[in-house]
Amino acid sequence: MRFSSFLDFLLPASQLAISSSDPLQPLTISAPGINATFIGYGATLTHLFVNDREGQPRDVAVGYDTPAEYVRDTETKHTYFGAVVGRYANRIKNGTFVIDGKKYQVPTNEHGGQNTLHGGTIGWDARGWTVSEYTSTSVTFSLHDADGYQGFPGAVLNHITYTVASDPPRLTSRIVSVSLDQPTPIMPTTHFYWNLGAFTSPTVLNDTLHLPHSDRIIGIDGIQIPTGEIISLKPTSGAPHPLDFTSPKQVYHGALTNGCGDGCVGIDNAFILDRPGVDQAGKDLPMLRWSSPDTGIQMTMRTNQGCTQVYSCVFQDGSIPTKSTQRAAGQETIDKYGCLVIEPQEWIDGINHPEWAQLHRQVFGPETGPLVNWAEYTFDTV
Repeated sequence: MRFSSFLDFLLPASQLAISSSDPLQPLTISAPGINATFIGYGATLTHLFVNDREGQPRDVAVGYDTPAEYVRDTETKHTYFGAVVGRYANRIKNGTFVIDGKKYQVPTNEHGGQNTLHGGTIGWDARGWTVSEYTSTSVTFSLHDADGYQGFPGAVLNHITYTVASDPPRLTSRIVSVSLDQPTPIMPTTHFYWNLGAFTSPTVLNDTLHLPHSDRIIGIDGIQIPTGEIISLKPTSGAPHPLDFTSPKQVYHGALTNGCGDGCVGIDNAFILDRPGVDQAGKDLPMLRWSSPDTGIQMTMRTNQGCTQVYSCVFQDGSIPTKSTQRAAGQETIDKYGCLVIEPQEWIDGINHPEWAQLHRQVFGPETGPLVNWAEYTFDTV
């Protein structure tokens, strides 16, 4: 046995040979049937391999070939590929909110200053997270978000742990965020882009999507800001709502609607996850199931969150290449409807809608306990 291998054997798993200060160092975790790679920049998922129906490994995570491209992306297109977004995911109307009678203004970075998106100008996706633990099947990243950073009150300590396991192959993400000194909004999410066909087809429109517990969505205006309306997807008379995926149907049904804002024809909506026991008893219920007819790969998501944003890559325009791990299928660019983004989170802009009674799940202080965002993605074939 080589001496270095012997030292690796003696060291605790969290002391494997890594540079915790290098946010661009790829870190791979694996279990039988699943292999995932991350970087500390944005605590980002860059690759995820699972087997297709023929037993061939396929990279189903959408992103870039090299870590440096993720940095360049935040300075140009800012897709948020595979990253953790926060301190507050999705949109905040006018970039303002009120806590304990005090109004706060955070940087607006979308629609000409009409709202804040994914935590502001420099959100958690564009920060270097530190590797605090790394084993063959798990990696934990940590980030200290200082009081006043991007205008948010209070310091917040964050950890995200990614774990892979087998029987069946699955990836679990667990975000724990602790407010250290004062009440503050905390609503992060993972911003994973997926193509379960690994770009065997140019779009995911023929894939089958099922959200069995989502017969309501949050109503939005032309720039995707919640209006306060909660829209029922339950059929009344006439044709079913195109965003009603309570029974399995192909993605293209949702792509026929323009219910995701001005110029948006497709899906970019917050689906409310209605089920009993949201925090514990309900978290084992499948909240989303999606499969590709090309590879047979099926993904089932479970989460403790009250909502999930689903985005059908409406604004991808072919200007970003597919990864080299996916290009053999013949598709060289990420085109419109070429992927789905799944973002388990709480009710979007809930801090500005107290009538929804969601503040206890979005505002945290030293006395409240931590925010915990848990999601599990299980893979099999059909």
